[in-house]
Amino acid sequence: MAETKAWKLLLPRQLRHLPADLAGVVGVVILTNLAALLPVVSETPVRIIAGLVFVLFIPGYAFIAALFPEAGSGPSTDGETVSNPQADGIDGIERTALSFGLSIALVPLVGLVLNFTPWGIRLLPILVSLSGLTLVLTAVAAVRRWALPADERFRVPYRAWLSAGREELFSPASRTDAALNVLLVLSILLAAASVGYAVTVPKDGERFSEFYLLTEGEDGELVADGYPTEFERGEGRSLIVGIGNQEHEQTEYTVIAELQRVERVGNETQVRERSELRRFQPTLGHNKTWQRQHEVEPEMTGERLRLQYLLYRGSPPETVDQSTAYREVHLWVNVTG
Repeated sequence: MAETKAWKLLLPRQLRHLPADLAGVVGVVILTNLAALLPVVSETPVRIIAGLVFVLFIPGYAFIAALFPEAGSGPSTDGETVSNPQADGIDGIERTALSFGLSIALVPLVGLVLNFTPWGIRLLPILVSLSGLTLVLTAVAAVRRWALPADERFRVPYRAWLSAGREELFSPASRTDAALNVLLVLSILLAAASVGYAVTVPKDGERFSEFYLLTEGEDGELVADGYPTEFERGEGRSLIVGIGNQEHEQTEYTVIAELQRVERVGNETQVRERSELRRFQPTLGHNKTWQRQHEVEPEMTGERLRLQYLLYRGSPPETVDQSTAYREVHLWVNVTG
């Protein structure tokens, strides 16, 4: 006990006196940010589990805690039923249900606001916005709860729940209760294993890689429009090559850029002459994006040449063409001398 108190003295006074449920909210916020941003942890199921808890429950719980700092009618810490006709609080079941509902309402609203800002709907702005909103609401909830008399504050009866659960699990009243307890534990373990398997092992057909070309617009934003089609020999024009890894594993890629003189023979397009312009070999983790500027400086001249980008997973084969590539994008360009 002395060691626990000494450890608490290292924390600021506000955190030492923060109610346990609000301290749990702060802990989930910190865990979610670490799971989403740390390089190693972000590749594990911890990121998905913490993110789901955070998005679906935590912002709404902080909002409800700020609105209703008072204890409502319900079981107290000693198991008795408390009814305060003058209290404006709500009981635990109502608080939990409203937390889910408000979280589902708040998160899209935050995304809608971000959509009209320069930061857009991306991982870091969403994390910062939701985390900041939740922490502000948590601070308001703590201040409002501290302003009430101790016997009117809402508190979660953790000790009563733990004591009742321990007694029910380890001291059942009958053999039937003991068998039901064992069945309950096995069911929880099976459900947790099923969810973990579904998270860590994706279904077939969900593995793919995005491959695209972009240009820089007049406002500096990258867009899939306005591609250059007129080139002069030896003079560069810029394109942005992009890859998005949705393979659910770290993947090595090879990108080969070629300028080709092609001829249509029947239903086939045959390459008569080719000139390799550039190779890229990035390595990406799952759900990561790679973009690189390519300064295209053609040496081959002619009309309706094919500027083709071929994507391979791993090293390319000896025969490099569209039939062996994993993904392919191209532009039709004219190059003058």
